[in-house]
Amino acid sequence: MSRRSAPSVLAATVALTAACLTLAAPAHGATGTAVGNCSPSVSLTGYSDALDKTTYDNTFVGNISALAVDRGGRLAALSDRSSLFTLDRDPRDRDPLAPRSVVPLADEQGAALDSEGLAVDRDGTYLVTSETEPSIRRYDRSGAHILDRLPVPAPLTERARSNASFEGLTLLPGGRTLLASMEAPLTGDTVNRLQTWRRTPAGSFAPAAQYGYRADPNLGISEVTAAPDGRLLVLERGFTSGVGNTIRLYAADLRGASDTSGIDTLTGQEEGTRLAHKTLLADLANCPSLGAPAHQPQPNPILDNIEAMTVTGATGRGPHGALNLLLASDDNQSATQITRFYSLRIVTAE
Repeated sequence: MSRRSAPSVLAATVALTAACLTLAAPAHGATGTAVGNCSPSVSLTGYSDALDKTTYDNTFVGNISALAVDRGGRLAALSDRSSLFTLDRDPRDRDPLAPRSVVPLADEQGAALDSEGLAVDRDGTYLVTSETEPSIRRYDRSGAHILDRLPVPAPLTERARSNASFEGLTLLPGGRTLLASMEAPLTGDTVNRLQTWRRTPAGSFAPAAQYGYRADPNLGISEVTAAPDGRLLVLERGFTSGVGNTIRLYAADLRGASDTSGIDTLTGQEEGTRLAHKTLLADLANCPSLGAPAHQPQPNPILDNIEAMTVTGATGRGPHGALNLLLASDDNQSATQITRFYSLRIVTAE
């Protein structure tokens, strides 16, 4: 898309190769692997620009707007130019992540999507959002065929701001609840909405509770992903010309939050309304730069237009628990932006 101005963790491990997480040195492109703290609970453990301005199977590898771990342990990467990539470790250790396949996505009429959010269901099918309508479609394991289109509550389709609707998508632990985040408030609202769907006996999803989330001033929600303990990890993002990007990572807890689906104009000040509680984990401007280059002004050269995020593993619990997190930036196919992958580690506490 275009640029715009802690409880314990369950012991779980995702079968994504550890080498992918450390982003080991490639033969081309900048890479940093030193560990440095972004905050008391978040550290940056590496980054890679190896895929920046590359192509695979005559498709530009960039515009990355979503990530998800596939059933086979590989990484699914979604381009907002309607391409779904599979990424994996190069067995020759040339690159930390390398494309293995790509499939073009399309709507029911064969037109490209403004594809922004991605979740891999337990049967290996892909749930993909498009910002245009907004919409969520289910594609088969090949990505070539649409199997289903989820119902979206009318206010979200009728009052969504242009290019600022379903930016994030994630399945909550257990796989029974799907959640999509609106990048910006609906017209008339001052608070972002998080819409959920519950799995039906037939295996599809039906609209369920909705929650309010207040993003920081001048920031929008660029991605959400579920942590194993049920909390949400939320990326808030903004861009100021001549200054660069603001990227903040929050943990959000929906427990105790009100269902806002029946509120027409949502400000968060309505009597009895409780928004999702959020806790700042890190402002990524405070991360070490690791020697990263920047092609435009940035508060920290490590920053770019970060839009994609997924949990790739969780280890331990309590004060020794940690989450491994992989992020990626959307370069918009611009010479002044970079397709960059970041590995972060979040230390959790009881």
